Amino acid sequence: MNSVAEKPLHLPSTINSLPTGWKWSRLDDACVGVYDCPHSTPILTQVGPLVVRSQDIRSGIFRTEQAANVSEETYRDRVSRVEPQHGDLLYSREGTYFGIAAEVPEGVRVCLGQRMVLIRPKREGVDYRYLRYWLNSPAVALHVAGHRDGTVAERLNLPTIRGLPVALPPFGVQQRIGQVLGSLDDKIELNRRTNETLAAMARTMFRSWFVDFDPVRAKAGDQTPPGLEAATAKLFPDSFEPSALGPIPKGWKVLPLPEAITVNPSRSLSKDVVAPYLEMGNMPTASARALAWEPRPCGSGAKFVNGDVLLARITPCLENGKTAFVDFLNDGQVGWGSTEYIVFRSKPPLPPEFAYFLARSPELRTHAIQNMTGTSGRQRVPAECFNSYPVVVPPAPVAARFGEWCQPIMAMMKARDEESRTLAATRDALLPKLLSGEVRVGDAERAVEEVA
Repeated sequence: MNSVAEKPLHLPSTINSLPTGWKWSRLDDACVGVYDCPHSTPILTQVGPLVVRSQDIRSGIFRTEQAANVSEETYRDRVSRVEPQHGDLLYSREGTYFGIAAEVPEGVRVCLGQRMVLIRPKREGVDYRYLRYWLNSPAVALHVAGHRDGTVAERLNLPTIRGLPVALPPFGVQQRIGQVLGSLDDKIELNRRTNETLAAMARTMFRSWFVDFDPVRAKAGDQTPPGLEAATAKLFPDSFEPSALGPIPKGWKVLPLPEAITVNPSRSLSKDVVAPYLEMGNMPTASARALAWEPRPCGSGAKFVNGDVLLARITPCLENGKTAFVDFLNDGQVGWGSTEYIVFRSKPPLPPEFAYFLARSPELRTHAIQNMTGTSGRQRVPAECFNSYPVVVPPAPVAARFGEWCQPIMAMMKARDEESRTLAATRDALLPKLLSGEVRVGDAERAVEEVA
Protein backbone atom coordinates (compact mmCIF):
# COMPACT_ATOMS: atom_id res chain seq x y z
CA MET A 1 0.00 0.00 0.00
CA ASN A 2 1.38 3.43 -0.92
CA SER A 3 1.15 5.35 2.34
CA VAL A 4 2.65 8.48 0.76
CA ALA A 5 -0.17 8.62 -1.78
CA GLU A 6 -2.76 8.22 0.96
CA LYS A 7 -1.07 10.76 3.25
CA PRO A 8 0.29 13.65 1.18
CA LEU A 9 3.60 15.21 2.20
CA HIS A 10 3.79 19.02 2.00
CA LEU A 11 7.44 20.07 1.95
CA PRO A 12 8.87 23.27 3.49
CA SER A 13 9.11 26.08 0.98
CA THR A 14 12.61 27.05 2.14
CA ILE A 15 14.34 23.74 1.31
CA ASN A 16 14.61 22.89 -2.36
CA SER A 17 16.54 19.63 -2.12
CA LEU A 18 18.17 17.30 0.40
CA PRO A 19 21.75 16.02 0.47
CA THR A 20 22.48 12.56 -0.87
CA GLY A 21 21.33 9.89 1.56
CA TRP A 22 18.67 12.06 3.19
CA LYS A 23 14.95 11.48 2.70
CA TRP A 24 11.64 13.17 3.42
CA SER A 25 9.11 11.64 5.80
CA ARG A 26 5.86 12.65 7.39
CA LEU A 27 6.09 13.04 11.14
CA ASP A 28 3.63 10.24 11.81
CA ASP A 29 5.63 7.90 9.56
CA ALA A 30 8.76 8.70 11.59
CA CYS A 31 6.99 8.02 14.87
CA VAL A 32 5.38 5.24 16.84
CA GLY A 33 2.60 7.70 17.58
CA VAL A 34 1.54 11.35 17.82
CA TYR A 35 -0.86 11.59 20.75
CA ASP A 36 -3.22 14.40 21.64
CA CYS A 37 -3.76 15.59 25.20
CA PRO A 38 -6.93 14.93 27.22
CA HIS A 39 -9.33 17.75 26.40
CA SER A 40 -9.85 18.86 29.98
CA THR A 41 -8.13 21.21 32.39
CA PRO A 42 -6.34 19.27 35.14
CA ILE A 43 -6.82 20.27 38.75
CA LEU A 44 -3.46 21.45 40.10
CA THR A 45 -1.95 20.52 43.45
CA GLN A 46 1.03 21.65 45.50
CA VAL A 47 2.93 18.39 45.13
CA GLY A 48 2.83 15.36 42.86
CA PRO A 49 3.74 14.47 39.27
CA LEU A 50 4.23 17.34 36.83
CA VAL A 51 1.87 18.59 34.15
CA VAL A 52 3.40 20.29 31.09
CA ARG A 53 1.85 23.41 29.58
CA SER A 54 2.93 25.39 26.55
CA GLN A 55 4.62 28.11 28.63
CA ASP A 56 6.82 25.45 30.27
CA ILE A 57 8.56 24.57 26.98
CA ARG A 58 8.73 27.92 25.20
CA SER A 59 12.56 27.81 25.20
CA GLY A 60 12.61 24.32 23.67
CA ILE A 61 13.54 22.85 27.06
CA PHE A 62 10.99 21.58 29.58
CA ARG A 63 11.41 23.84 32.62
CA THR A 64 10.51 21.36 35.33
CA GLU A 65 11.21 23.87 38.09
CA GLN A 66 8.32 26.09 36.96
CA ALA A 67 5.88 23.35 35.98
CA ALA A 68 2.72 22.75 38.00
CA ASN A 69 1.78 19.58 39.86
CA VAL A 70 -1.20 17.24 39.78
CA SER A 71 -2.41 14.48 42.08
CA GLU A 72 -1.55 10.83 41.53
CA GLU A 73 -5.17 10.18 40.56
CA THR A 74 -5.14 12.97 37.96
CA TYR A 75 -1.80 11.75 36.63
CA ARG A 76 -3.01 8.17 36.18
CA ASP A 77 -6.13 9.40 34.41
CA ARG A 78 -4.18 11.61 32.01
CA VAL A 79 -1.57 8.96 31.12
CA SER A 80 -4.08 6.13 30.72
CA ARG A 81 -3.62 6.23 26.93
CA VAL A 82 0.09 6.96 26.80
CA GLU A 83 2.63 7.78 29.54
CA PRO A 84 5.40 10.21 28.54
CA GLN A 85 8.90 8.80 28.88
CA HIS A 86 12.46 9.86 28.18
CA GLY A 87 12.98 9.88 24.43
CA ASP A 88 9.51 11.32 23.76
CA LEU A 89 8.90 14.92 22.73
CA LEU A 90 6.42 17.38 24.21
CA TYR A 91 4.89 19.63 21.55
CA SER A 92 2.72 22.72 21.99
CA ARG A 93 -0.16 22.99 19.56
CA GLU A 94 -1.93 26.16 20.66
CA GLY A 95 -1.40 29.54 22.27
CA THR A 96 1.39 32.08 22.33
CA TYR A 97 4.08 29.40 22.34
CA PHE A 98 2.65 26.99 19.78
CA GLY A 99 4.80 24.85 17.49
CA ILE A 100 7.64 24.21 19.97
CA ALA A 101 9.09 20.81 20.89
CA ALA A 102 10.96 19.81 24.05
CA GLU A 103 12.37 16.55 25.32
CA VAL A 104 10.85 14.63 28.23
CA PRO A 105 13.66 14.74 30.83
CA GLU A 106 15.01 11.50 32.18
CA GLY A 107 13.47 10.38 35.47
CA VAL A 108 10.58 12.87 35.35
CA ARG A 109 6.93 11.85 35.64
CA VAL A 110 4.86 14.24 33.57
CA CYS A 111 1.41 14.25 31.97
CA LEU A 112 0.06 16.45 29.21
CA GLY A 113 -1.78 19.64 29.99
CA GLN A 114 -4.20 21.20 27.56
CA ARG A 115 -2.81 22.36 24.19
CA MET A 116 -0.05 19.73 24.29
CA VAL A 117 0.83 16.76 22.10
CA LEU A 118 3.15 13.84 22.82
CA ILE A 119 5.43 12.69 19.99
CA ARG A 120 7.06 9.26 20.28
CA PRO A 121 9.73 8.79 17.59
CA LYS A 122 10.60 5.36 16.29
CA ARG A 123 13.52 4.15 18.35
CA GLU A 124 15.11 2.59 15.29
CA GLY A 125 16.04 5.10 12.63
CA VAL A 126 14.94 8.36 14.29
CA ASP A 127 17.02 10.18 16.90
CA TYR A 128 14.71 12.06 19.29
CA ARG A 129 17.18 14.87 19.92
CA TYR A 130 17.65 15.44 16.20
CA LEU A 131 13.85 15.43 15.73
CA ARG A 132 13.47 18.13 18.39
CA TYR A 133 15.91 20.38 16.58
CA TRP A 134 14.18 19.73 13.28
CA LEU A 135 10.73 20.60 14.70
CA ASN A 136 12.15 23.78 16.24
CA SER A 137 14.04 24.81 13.09
CA PRO A 138 13.25 27.99 11.12
CA ALA A 139 12.14 25.89 8.14
CA VAL A 140 9.44 24.14 10.18
CA ALA A 141 8.46 27.34 12.02
CA LEU A 142 7.76 29.02 8.70
CA HIS A 143 5.95 25.92 7.46
CA VAL A 144 3.58 25.67 10.45
CA ALA A 145 2.85 29.40 10.24
CA GLY A 146 1.10 28.67 6.97
CA HIS A 147 -0.95 25.82 8.42
CA ARG A 148 -2.19 27.30 11.69
CA ASP A 149 -5.84 28.00 12.34
CA GLY A 150 -7.92 29.59 15.05
CA THR A 151 -9.49 33.02 15.26
CA VAL A 152 -8.84 33.64 18.96
CA ALA A 153 -5.76 31.54 19.75
CA GLU A 154 -3.15 30.36 17.26
CA ARG A 155 -3.24 26.57 17.01
CA LEU A 156 -2.24 23.57 14.95
CA ASN A 157 -4.72 20.77 14.45
CA LEU A 158 -3.61 17.20 14.99
CA PRO A 159 -3.71 16.14 11.29
CA THR A 160 -1.40 19.06 10.47
CA ILE A 161 1.05 18.03 13.18
CA ARG A 162 1.01 14.41 12.08
CA GLY A 163 1.66 15.52 8.51
CA LEU A 164 4.62 17.78 9.30
CA PRO A 165 7.54 17.13 6.94
CA VAL A 166 10.73 15.72 8.47
CA ALA A 167 14.10 15.67 6.70
CA LEU A 168 15.83 12.48 7.81
CA PRO A 169 19.56 11.98 7.24
CA PRO A 170 21.10 8.57 7.98
CA PHE A 171 20.66 7.64 11.64
CA GLY A 172 24.33 8.15 12.51
CA VAL A 173 24.22 11.66 11.05
CA GLN A 174 21.06 12.40 13.04
CA GLN A 175 22.83 11.37 16.23
CA ARG A 176 25.86 13.53 15.50
CA ILE A 177 23.69 16.56 14.69
CA GLY A 178 21.75 16.02 17.89
CA GLN A 179 24.96 15.73 19.87
CA VAL A 180 26.69 18.78 18.41
CA LEU A 181 23.67 21.05 18.88
CA GLY A 182 22.84 19.43 22.19
CA SER A 183 26.32 20.16 23.56
CA LEU A 184 25.62 23.87 23.05
CA ASP A 185 22.21 23.64 24.67
CA ASP A 186 23.62 21.62 27.56
CA LYS A 187 26.19 24.33 28.28
CA ILE A 188 23.53 27.05 28.01
CA GLU A 189 21.32 25.10 30.42
CA LEU A 190 24.22 24.60 32.85
CA ASN A 191 24.89 28.35 32.80
CA ARG A 192 21.22 29.07 33.45
CA ARG A 193 21.04 26.70 36.40
CA THR A 194 24.32 28.01 37.83
CA ASN A 195 23.04 31.58 37.60
CA GLU A 196 19.81 30.66 39.33
CA THR A 197 21.85 29.07 42.11
CA LEU A 198 24.01 32.20 42.44
CA ALA A 199 20.93 34.42 42.53
CA ALA A 200 19.36 32.20 45.19
CA MET A 201 22.54 32.47 47.28
CA ALA A 202 22.43 36.25 47.07
CA ARG A 203 18.72 36.34 47.95
CA THR A 204 19.47 34.15 50.97
CA MET A 205 22.25 36.50 52.07
CA PHE A 206 19.99 39.54 51.65
CA ARG A 207 17.32 37.94 53.79
CA SER A 208 19.79 36.81 56.42
CA TRP A 209 21.31 40.28 56.80
CA PHE A 210 18.38 42.65 56.26
CA VAL A 211 15.20 40.72 57.14
CA ASP A 212 16.10 38.05 59.69
CA PHE A 213 19.14 39.96 61.07
CA ASP A 214 21.00 36.68 61.64
CA PRO A 215 24.47 38.22 62.24
CA VAL A 216 23.03 40.52 64.94
CA ARG A 217 21.13 37.67 66.59
CA ALA A 218 24.29 35.59 66.67
CA LYS A 219 26.34 38.36 68.27
CA ALA A 220 23.54 39.14 70.74
CA GLY A 221 23.82 35.50 71.83
CA ASP A 222 27.60 35.77 72.20
CA GLN A 223 28.12 33.63 69.10
CA THR A 224 30.23 34.23 66.01
CA PRO A 225 28.01 34.95 63.00
CA PRO A 226 28.32 31.82 60.84
CA GLY A 227 29.88 32.25 57.42
CA LEU A 228 31.22 35.78 58.02
CA GLU A 229 34.86 36.72 58.28
CA ALA A 230 35.82 38.76 61.36
CA ALA A 231 36.00 42.11 59.56
CA THR A 232 32.45 41.75 58.20
CA ALA A 233 31.03 40.41 61.48
CA LYS A 234 32.47 43.44 63.26
CA LEU A 235 30.25 45.75 61.16
CA PHE A 236 27.07 44.38 62.76
CA PRO A 237 25.85 45.49 66.21
CA ASP A 238 25.34 42.99 69.00
CA SER A 239 21.93 44.24 70.17
CA PHE A 240 18.52 45.41 69.00
CA GLU A 241 16.43 48.51 69.57
CA PRO A 242 12.66 49.03 69.31
CA SER A 243 11.05 50.41 66.13
CA ALA A 244 7.64 50.64 64.48
CA LEU A 245 8.38 47.25 62.91
CA GLY A 246 9.54 45.67 66.14
CA PRO A 247 13.14 45.08 67.19
CA ILE A 248 15.73 46.12 64.60
CA PRO A 249 19.55 46.16 64.84
CA LYS A 250 20.83 48.99 67.00
CA GLY A 251 21.76 52.04 64.93
CA TRP A 252 19.74 50.97 61.88
CA LYS A 253 16.75 52.98 60.62
CA VAL A 254 13.23 52.30 59.36
CA LEU A 255 12.36 54.52 56.38
CA PRO A 256 9.44 54.67 53.95
CA LEU A 257 10.61 52.99 50.76
CA PRO A 258 10.83 56.22 48.69
CA GLU A 259 13.35 57.61 51.18
CA ALA A 260 15.66 54.65 50.61
CA ILE A 261 14.74 53.75 47.02
CA THR A 262 13.88 56.17 44.22
CA VAL A 263 10.65 55.03 42.54
CA ASN A 264 10.42 55.72 38.80
CA PRO A 265 13.51 57.97 38.59
CA SER A 266 13.54 60.51 35.78
CA ARG A 267 15.43 59.34 32.67
CA SER A 268 15.82 61.31 29.45
CA LEU A 269 15.24 59.58 26.12
CA SER A 270 13.79 61.49 23.19
CA LYS A 271 10.88 60.12 21.21
CA ASP A 272 11.83 57.99 18.18
CA VAL A 273 15.46 57.68 19.27
CA VAL A 274 16.50 54.05 18.73
CA ALA A 275 17.44 52.49 22.07
CA PRO A 276 17.49 49.03 23.69
CA TYR A 277 13.92 47.90 24.33
CA LEU A 278 13.07 45.21 26.89
CA GLU A 279 9.63 43.73 26.33
CA MET A 280 7.63 42.07 29.09
CA GLY A 281 8.01 38.64 27.52
CA ASN A 282 11.79 38.82 28.05
CA MET A 283 11.60 39.79 31.71
CA PRO A 284 13.12 37.05 33.91
CA THR A 285 10.94 35.28 36.45
CA ALA A 286 13.60 33.44 38.46
CA SER A 287 17.00 34.86 37.52
CA ALA A 288 18.21 38.43 37.91
CA ARG A 289 19.06 39.32 34.34
CA ALA A 290 17.18 39.83 31.09
CA LEU A 291 18.70 37.78 28.28
CA ALA A 292 17.10 39.33 25.21
CA TRP A 293 16.35 42.89 24.11
CA GLU A 294 16.24 44.71 20.81
CA PRO A 295 16.80 48.21 19.38
CA ARG A 296 13.52 50.03 18.87
CA PRO A 297 12.50 53.69 18.33
CA CYS A 298 11.51 55.10 21.69
CA GLY A 299 7.84 55.57 22.45
CA SER A 300 5.86 55.72 25.68
CA GLY A 301 7.18 53.44 28.39
CA ALA A 302 9.51 53.12 31.35
CA LYS A 303 13.05 54.48 30.93
CA PHE A 304 16.01 52.96 32.78
CA VAL A 305 19.81 52.83 33.06
CA ASN A 306 22.28 50.29 34.38
CA GLY A 307 21.77 49.66 38.09
CA ASP A 308 18.02 50.23 37.91
CA VAL A 309 15.55 47.51 38.85
CA LEU A 310 12.42 46.73 36.84
CA LEU A 311 9.35 45.33 38.57
CA ALA A 312 6.33 44.21 36.55
CA ARG A 313 3.29 45.91 38.01
CA ILE A 314 0.47 44.17 36.12
CA THR A 315 -1.21 40.84 36.74
CA PRO A 316 -0.19 38.05 36.19
CA CYS A 317 3.36 39.24 35.45
CA LEU A 318 3.89 40.49 39.00
CA GLU A 319 2.61 37.27 40.53
CA ASN A 320 4.82 35.28 38.14
CA GLY A 321 7.90 37.06 39.48
CA LYS A 322 8.97 39.20 36.51
CA THR A 323 11.78 41.35 37.92
CA ALA A 324 15.10 42.40 36.36
CA PHE A 325 18.36 44.01 37.38
CA VAL A 326 19.49 46.23 34.50
CA ASP A 327 23.14 45.73 33.56
CA PHE A 328 23.00 45.14 29.79
CA LEU A 329 23.29 48.75 28.62
CA ASN A 330 26.40 50.65 27.62
CA ASP A 331 27.81 53.28 29.96
CA GLY A 332 25.52 56.32 29.89
CA GLN A 333 22.96 54.57 27.71
CA VAL A 334 19.23 54.78 28.45
CA GLY A 335 16.95 51.86 27.66
CA TRP A 336 13.18 51.67 27.65
CA GLY A 337 10.39 49.16 27.97
CA SER A 338 6.79 48.51 28.87
CA THR A 339 4.58 51.08 30.53
CA GLU A 340 3.82 48.23 32.95
CA TYR A 341 7.22 48.48 34.67
CA ILE A 342 7.91 50.19 37.96
CA VAL A 343 11.56 51.29 38.20
CA PHE A 344 13.50 51.21 41.49
CA ARG A 345 16.91 52.78 42.13
CA SER A 346 18.80 52.47 45.42
CA LYS A 347 19.74 55.72 47.13
CA PRO A 348 23.13 56.03 48.89
CA PRO A 349 24.39 54.38 50.98
CA LEU A 350 22.50 51.38 49.61
CA PRO A 351 24.17 49.61 46.67
CA PRO A 352 22.16 49.12 43.45
CA GLU A 353 21.77 45.40 44.18
CA PHE A 354 19.88 46.17 47.40
CA ALA A 355 16.88 47.46 45.43
CA TYR A 356 16.84 44.31 43.30
CA PHE A 357 16.78 41.89 46.21
CA LEU A 358 14.24 44.04 48.01
CA ALA A 359 12.01 43.86 44.91
CA ARG A 360 12.44 40.08 44.93
CA SER A 361 11.50 39.72 48.60
CA PRO A 362 8.19 37.97 49.39
CA GLU A 363 7.21 40.77 51.77
CA LEU A 364 7.42 43.52 49.16
CA ARG A 365 5.72 41.42 46.51
CA THR A 366 2.89 40.55 48.88
CA HIS A 367 2.45 44.26 49.67
CA ALA A 368 2.35 45.08 45.96
CA ILE A 369 -0.17 42.35 45.15
CA GLN A 370 -2.42 43.36 48.02
CA ASN A 371 -2.45 46.96 46.76
CA MET A 372 -3.29 46.22 43.12
CA THR A 373 -6.18 48.17 41.66
CA GLY A 374 -8.33 47.83 38.55
CA THR A 375 -10.67 45.31 37.05
CA SER A 376 -10.14 41.58 37.29
CA GLY A 377 -7.45 40.37 34.90
CA ARG A 378 -6.02 43.88 34.35
CA GLN A 379 -5.01 44.85 37.86
CA ARG A 380 -1.95 47.03 38.37
CA VAL A 381 0.24 48.17 41.23
CA PRO A 382 0.11 51.95 41.77
CA ALA A 383 3.59 53.29 42.47
CA GLU A 384 2.13 55.30 45.37
CA CYS A 385 1.50 52.11 47.35
CA PHE A 386 5.22 51.96 48.16
CA ASN A 387 4.97 55.25 50.05
CA SER A 388 3.71 53.24 53.02
CA TYR A 389 6.11 50.34 52.70
CA PRO A 390 8.80 50.39 55.43
CA VAL A 391 12.41 49.47 54.69
CA VAL A 392 15.04 48.70 57.33
CA VAL A 393 18.16 50.58 56.22
CA PRO A 394 21.60 49.57 57.54
CA PRO A 395 24.50 51.96 58.15
CA ALA A 396 26.78 52.73 55.23
CA PRO A 397 29.56 50.22 56.13
CA VAL A 398 27.12 47.29 56.18
CA ALA A 399 25.44 48.45 52.97
CA ALA A 400 28.82 48.84 51.26
CA ARG A 401 29.94 45.38 52.39
CA PHE A 402 26.77 43.84 50.93
CA GLY A 403 27.48 45.57 47.63
CA GLU A 404 31.09 44.33 47.65
CA TRP A 405 29.82 40.80 48.25
CA CYS A 406 27.06 40.97 45.60
CA GLN A 407 28.86 42.66 42.75
CA PRO A 408 31.23 39.75 41.93
CA ILE A 409 28.26 37.38 41.95
CA MET A 410 26.31 39.61 39.57
CA ALA A 411 29.42 39.88 37.37
CA MET A 412 29.74 36.10 37.24
CA MET A 413 26.10 35.81 36.27
CA LYS A 414 26.56 38.36 33.50
CA ALA A 415 29.64 36.56 32.18
CA ARG A 416 27.77 33.26 32.02
CA ASP A 417 24.82 34.90 30.29
CA GLU A 418 27.10 36.51 27.73
CA GLU A 419 28.73 33.14 27.09
CA SER A 420 25.26 31.64 26.63
CA ARG A 421 24.37 34.36 24.12
CA THR A 422 27.46 33.42 22.10
CA LEU A 423 26.61 29.73 22.34
CA ALA A 424 23.00 30.37 21.32
CA ALA A 425 24.11 32.47 18.36
CA THR A 426 26.41 29.65 17.25
CA ARG A 427 23.61 27.09 17.63
CA ASP A 428 21.10 29.23 15.75
CA ALA A 429 23.58 29.82 12.92
CA LEU A 430 24.46 26.12 12.65
CA LEU A 431 20.93 24.77 13.00
CA PRO A 432 19.50 25.56 9.55
CA LYS A 433 22.79 24.80 7.82
CA LEU A 434 23.13 21.40 9.48
CA LEU A 435 19.52 20.47 8.85
CA SER A 436 19.81 21.38 5.18
CA GLY A 437 23.17 19.67 4.75
CA GLU A 438 24.86 22.96 3.87
CA VAL A 439 27.37 22.41 6.69
CA ARG A 440 28.92 19.00 7.31
CA VAL A 441 28.67 17.63 10.82
CA GLY A 442 32.44 17.40 11.20
CA ASP A 443 32.84 21.09 10.41
CA ALA A 444 30.11 21.93 12.92
CA GLU A 445 31.79 19.83 15.59
CA ARG A 446 35.03 21.74 15.11
CA ALA A 447 33.19 25.07 15.25
CA VAL A 448 31.50 24.07 18.50
CA GLU A 449 34.79 23.03 20.07
CA GLU A 450 36.03 26.58 19.58
CA VAL A 451 33.20 28.20 21.53
CA ALA A 452 32.00 25.56 24.00
